[in-house]
Formats: sequence, C-alpha cells, structure tokens
Amino acid sequence: MPPRPRMLAAAIVAALALGAQAVPAAAADGQDADSATETSRGIEIPAFYTPPSELPGADGSLIRSEPLPLALSLPGIDGPLPGRATRLMYKSTDANGEAVAVTGAYIEPAAKWRGQGPRPLVAVAPGTMGQGDQCAASMALEHPLRLNGQTVSVGYEDLSVYRLLLRGVAVVVTDYVGLGTTDRLHTYVNRVDGAHAVLDAVRAARSLDSSSVTSDSRVGLFGYSQGGGATAAAAELQPSYAPDVPLSGTYAGAPPADLTEVTRAIDGSDLAGALGWSLNGFLQTEPALRPLADRYINAAGQEALKDLSTMCVGDALFGYGGDSSTDWTKTGQSISDIVRAEPALQAFLAKQRIGTMKPGSPVRVATGVSDDLVPHGQARQLAVDWCRKGADVTYVPVLLPGVGSGLLNHFAPLLTDQGNAISWLTDRLSGEPADSNCWSMPVQP
Repeated sequence: MPPRPRMLAAAIVAALALGAQAVPAAAADGQDADSATETSRGIEIPAFYTPPSELPGADGSLIRSEPLPLALSLPGIDGPLPGRATRLMYKSTDANGEAVAVTGAYIEPAAKWRGQGPRPLVAVAPGTMGQGDQCAASMALEHPLRLNGQTVSVGYEDLSVYRLLLRGVAVVVTDYVGLGTTDRLHTYVNRVDGAHAVLDAVRAARSLDSSSVTSDSRVGLFGYSQGGGATAAAAELQPSYAPDVPLSGTYAGAPPADLTEVTRAIDGSDLAGALGWSLNGFLQTEPALRPLADRYINAAGQEALKDLSTMCVGDALFGYGGDSSTDWTKTGQSISDIVRAEPALQAFLAKQRIGTMKPGSPVRVATGVSDDLVPHGQARQLAVDWCRKGADVTYVPVLLPGVGSGLLNHFAPLLTDQGNAISWLTDRLSGEPADSNCWSMPVQP
C-alpha cells in the first residue's frame, strides 16, 4: 500500500476503534438543507454554527446552546453514559482584540466525582483537526468518523474526553476560533486565539444551567499537539486574561511552542498540509502579511492553500502528505527559507512563541523524545524556559524509539502517555500538590 493510503487507512482504523460509523453527509448531520448555512466538502454545517450579527460584551458569555447527541452513548439509570452533552456557542476575544464567536461542547458526566472537593471541570483543547468547518471537535463528538468521498474527519480526541468523563470530571471542549463557526477561517496554532478560546470555554461551561460545576470547582486544562500549544498559552495568559478562572493544573503534550522550528519540521512530512493551515491562519490574523504571500506563493501554492482551507486531517494526509513547500513558491525557496529572509515574518512568529511568561499554576509538559513532527527539542525548551521563570513544572520525556514516520513518532506518545497525563491532572483537581522536577532538567533527555 502506498504511503498516503496507508496513513489514511490508519486514521480510519483509529476512528473505528472508537466505535464510529461512516454515513452519508446529510444523514450524518440529521439536518435538511433549510437548517444548514454552509456545505463544506459535502458536509452540511448546521445553522447553529453561524454566529449572530451582534455578540455579548463579556468574554465567555453564552450565546446559544442545544442538546448534543453523543455517538458513543449508553442508557443508564441516572441518564446516558458517559454523560449528557450540550453544544455551545460563546463569546471570546481574538488576537486583534476583536469580539468573536466560538463553538464547542460541554459534557456533564454520569459518573460520580470521587476526588476531593466539588466536581471539577477540564477544558480539552483538541489536537489538530483541520481547517474545514466540518472538522470541528464538537461535531466529531456526534460523528467520530465522517467519510463521504470528499472528506475524512476523525474524532480521535473523543478518547481523552471519555476517559475524563469516566473519572467523574466534567468536560468542556473548544472548537477554537473559526473552526465550525462559518464567519471566518480557523486561525490554526494562533497562540492568543487558542488560549482565549480555551479559557472562555470554562466561563461558558460554568454559566450553563445543566452544568454542575460552579466557581468553586477546580479547573484543569488538557491538550496535545495543537491542543498542547493552546493549553500552554492559556496557562501563561490566565493570570492576566482570566483571573476568575484559577487553574489547578495544565497538561501540555507535544506543544508547538516555537513555530519557526515546527514550520521547518512539518515541511515535507506526513502532515505537510498543516503548513498550509498555518499560513492561512496567519493571513486571517495579520492581513498586512498578504503582500508577502502574493510575492512568494505561486499559483500551485495559492491553490493548495485554498484547497487545504476546507480540509480535515485525513484529507491533508491523503492529499498533501510528503509534499514540500518549495513547490508552492515562485522562487523555489522553502517557507522556512522565506521566513529567514523576511523580518516581518520573523516578528510575527516571535509573537507566537510560548514560554515568555510564567504560568501561575502547575504545568505538566510531555514530549516524545523521537517526535520529529512537533520537534522534541522545542517542547523541552518550553519546560526549560518556564523552569527558569520559577514555574511549577513537571517535565515528562516520553521514551519511545523513532519508527521512520513523523506522524507515528508524534502520535504514539499521545496514546502512551495519555493515562498518566489524566492521572496527573485529576490529582491536581483533587487538591494534591504537584512535585516540580525542574531541578532534574540538566539530565533529562
């Protein structure tokens, strides 16, 4: 089997392991044409995801909500197992200070919380889902696998959500800025947008009538890959942006803390399409970069960026896995070469750097030592940067051998370490203190 179909097959198998079913697009949504406002690669986006013309003033304010049927659900004496889900739209603020609507989901668990204190809340920041609105994590809770001949969307993040629910932890999942909502493009790996979306999801969850969490509930953040970057940034920005959301702990797995290094690594990799999502997101946030893009990106590159803007992870693996950005530029330079040549791009990426501020609560940074997709070295450097600022850091190098595939080198630590990460976070939610191991960084791989 050629590499791209093999990667696609692996993604489908992973989704099927979660109990997903492939269904036609219209049937999957349970919507007719009148209730959809947009169609993305054959998937009708429900009208719920179209923001209103006016937004509330306060960050985290609930705009609308509705019941969300979970794909994996069983009847229980006290309600559905593992919980009852609600689709959310709430107000946030983007990196430019503008009001923005963000969607997501809250799940009230059926299981009892057996730790100390009231039922806690964890905000899950999803890993890379894609840039098409049909890829949103809240939709993936309802449809873990979408396979209609035009798109492949895999809700792999559902696994972490369900594991938290089984421990009696309430969960809120953010779709991020522009993913799901039909009014703008998803600002992939934008530090501020991601952090704000995560923190405001907590505020929105606490305001739900159906939620058992209150302002007294301990709060944790959980994310890997793109999600690890979002939770890491949220831990840094929480003291200033959301002091009303005190954090008990943050898990940041494989965080893309230095996008200059990550850009170099993903170019030509299995997930080369993520480079296009990054560029699209940068241009959404900073339109002043558009003349640079027009100067360097050729017709093939422009077409790739347009194509990728509606793709999910499965689509990008199949369509762009292994591609080099040198094919997208007029000069034959790579995107990394162009970044090195353009101060404006360097300055923009420098503003995206995570690790310049001290988190005010315990953080757990985990990174696979063989991860060459979201490079291990820059994730480890984040832990070092935080330690130097006096933060309470638990650094975990995940010791797995490299297997020759960047995607597998990145994905394997997620599964290997996920149980330990959830245990660490639930300990913090029970009020147990964290043991920083900053002292050991000089000998840690």
